[in-house]
Amino acid sequence: MPRIPAHTIDSAPEGSRATLAEISKRMGKTLNIHAGMAHSPVVLATYAAMSAALRQHGTFDARTREAVALAVGNENECHYCQSAHTVSAKAAGLTEEQTIAIRAGRVDFDDKLASIAEVARQIAAATGAVSDEAWSAALAAGWSEEDLAETFAHVAVNLYTNYFNHFAGTELDLPAAPPVSA
Repeated sequence: MPRIPAHTIDSAPEGSRATLAEISKRMGKTLNIHAGMAHSPVVLATYAAMSAALRQHGTFDARTREAVALAVGNENECHYCQSAHTVSAKAAGLTEEQTIAIRAGRVDFDDKLASIAEVARQIAAATGAVSDEAWSAALAAGWSEEDLAETFAHVAVNLYTNYFNHFAGTELDLPAAPPVSA
């Protein structure tokens, strides 16, 4: 059960309404995560600002963004984000099987994507630390130092949403992500 109520655009605090309306328009509907964040204008505005910075300045394509999100969501056991990013990843051209492989850390279909997903997974798992092996593998796969730095920003926004969902108990309003088999 959610700890924080999910608002509609009309029921949200005045300070959240415009931001919630903008996010809802971009997503095609009001998702429970954003409706819950709207309970506090600063929570929703922080998420919106982080997301806007990535849209404006980020260089990753949709597949890469979603691979990072899936790796981080799995590492943090965020069922909501794994579900949301499975939907988005499929829209970005990944198959359901590939989304499961990314979440499981078994990316055998794209070495470059595998290396950046591993860097993201390690950032999330080790409070920002990444092994020299993972860093070197990403560079060898074709990622630049700028790309690796950008990865940190993508991980940060995903940590924000993962942690919010755990904190708020966000109710799933999307198809559940398929389970990751052992």
